[in-house]
Amino acid sequence: MLKLYYHPLSSFCWKATIAFYENDTPFEKVVVDLQDEASRKAFFDVWPVGQFPVVKDETRDRLVPESSIIIEYLDDHYPGGTQFIPEDIDKAREVRMRDRFFDLHVQVPMQHIMADRWRAEADKDRIGVEKMRARITTALGMVEETVGPNWQMGDDFTMADIAAVPALFYANVAMPFGDARPKTTAYLERLKKRPSVARTLKEAAPFLKDVFGIEP
Repeated sequence: MLKLYYHPLSSFCWKATIAFYENDTPFEKVVVDLQDEASRKAFFDVWPVGQFPVVKDETRDRLVPESSIIIEYLDDHYPGGTQFIPEDIDKAREVRMRDRFFDLHVQVPMQHIMADRWRAEADKDRIGVEKMRARITTALGMVEETVGPNWQMGDDFTMADIAAVPALFYANVAMPFGDARPKTTAYLERLKKRPSVARTLKEAAPFLKDVFGIEP
């Protein structure tokens, strides 16, 4: 019924797989290799924008792009034991705000830093990278001040926590936390132990080792 076009290494795709695994929602994986002409063309035929993740719901005849929208779509049409968006409108708005915070102020600048690693020396964006590092430092400082002993919204695991997983994981690769952010580090470790997160990291492990030389 549901096809997920994704790649196991993609940070935004992690959000989608975590949501699927969290509620054991059945789906078919379609791995997109943008370096392979056939795979790339097949994906662009589905979604010409060319960014993943994208979900194709064949039963409802819907195409659902963007990680946050996919999570909300699953919450609405394929609900399970974990509710990703609270019913209370104020809490729901807070969850969406935190989701956007991790995506825009941690993930996006982190991707800029990581992409710069693969550029030739003459093409490196040193000024841009420093700006992105400063942006992430500010964001992580805010996380350190506000994160609680459990999840973003207290005892409830929500879309905000799903967004935190790839953001904090890859930020820790790009700019290791060390001992400077003990609360954030502890929060990331709690996230990594969540079964849906652990499964996603396990699938990404071969790619993480091959590309970055790290273990999840």
